[in-house]
Order: sequence, then structure tokens, then C-alpha cells
Amino acid sequence: MHLEITSEIFQVGGSGYTAPEDAAIYLICFNEKSALVDAGCGNRLDRLYGNISECNINPETIEYLLITHCHYDHTGGAANVCKDLSCKTVAHKLDAQYLEKGNNTVTAADWYGSSIKPFTVDQKISNKQTDILLGDRKITAIHTPGHSPGSLVFLTESDGKKVLFGQDVHGPLAPGLKSNRKDYIASLEKMISLDADILCEGHFGIYTGKNKIRKFIKSFL
Repeated sequence: MHLEITSEIFQVGGSGYTAPEDAAIYLICFNEKSALVDAGCGNRLDRLYGNISECNINPETIEYLLITHCHYDHTGGAANVCKDLSCKTVAHKLDAQYLEKGNNTVTAADWYGSSIKPFTVDQKISNKQTDILLGDRKITAIHTPGHSPGSLVFLTESDGKKVLFGQDVHGPLAPGLKSNRKDYIASLEKMISLDADILCEGHFGIYTGKNKIRKFIKSFL
């Protein structure tokens, strides 16, 4: 099961696609070069790989796993995805430390009664904005702290539209997650300023149209 968002971007994981506890997982395919955005909790990777194959994409051609933030519902499956697909992981350095150490509090793995399997982050983002090349196309990683210290959004263009992968726009904010409300508000404002045509969120689905996206993000200010 999958959802076509543009001719090059699909939802392949999340509740209703893989497992109920998974955050959304998105697939980007540019000229036979592919990347995943997040990996869910990892309990139904068989379904994930099947959904990717339904998009006529060989899972083994995936070059990157782009991690929006360290929380377990987005990263619990990351270690096994990287092992199975031999893809490179990308995350912000401020969240990478908790993934590499297997910190169950900051990653919220303990919220799920589980523990996160540590893995190496291959590319640690440290700038406010970093371009990642997928084939000859650009995906821009933008630091948007608040929900977690190293939260990222990813911005790209597909079918003439600006597509924003803005996982967990809604939060939540919690001390154990090292959330920061001031940073979170500033990051929401930043997301609005990106003026995206399509928003792919972590738990609330797909929003299409600049006004709908702006209204949705503003609702959390």
C-alpha cells in the first residue's frame, strides 16, 4: 500500500501503511536515485519494503535515510533499514548523539516500552541549512529545533511544486525530550516562511495548498 503525492514522492509507511505506532515514512525517487524520509519503529519492515516495491522502486537502490529527528517512532527501524538497504543515514548532529548512544529517554523509546538499537549516523548536519544531492536533484535539510534539539525539515521540488517534509509540526514538547518552546515557535515561523505547496507531516497526513499549510502550522503557534 502506498500513496502517490507527486509522480516522484510517495508515502510508504505510517499508520495504515506499515504499523499503527509508526510515524509517516516517505519515499523520494529522482531519476532512479531514491531516499527515505524516516523509518518508523521498525516492527513491520516487510510491509515497508513491499510498499516501496509497489512504487516500482527496488528498495536496494535507496541511497539515503533522511532522519527528521531522533524520536523512536521515526528511528526505531533505522538500524535495520540501513543494514538491509546499505543506505547512508543523515541526521542533525544534536540528535545523532542520542541515536548513536541508544538513549531511550531522549529518543522516547521508553514511551513505546522499547529500546532503540544504536546505529552510526553517516552524515551529521551541523549548519542551519545543508543541500543533499540525490542524483542531479537537490534536497535541502533545514535545522528546525524545538521538538527535539536536532529536528530537521527537508525541502525539495517535484512536479513544479515545493514539497516540505515537516515531521511532527505539532510537537509535543517535553523536558525528557529536551524540547525548547522558544526554538519550537521560531521553527514554526521558519516553516511558514518556506512557502511550500505540499506539506508531508509525521502524523497528520498530507496538506496541499499554501493557505492550508500556513493555517495548519499557525494552529500550533
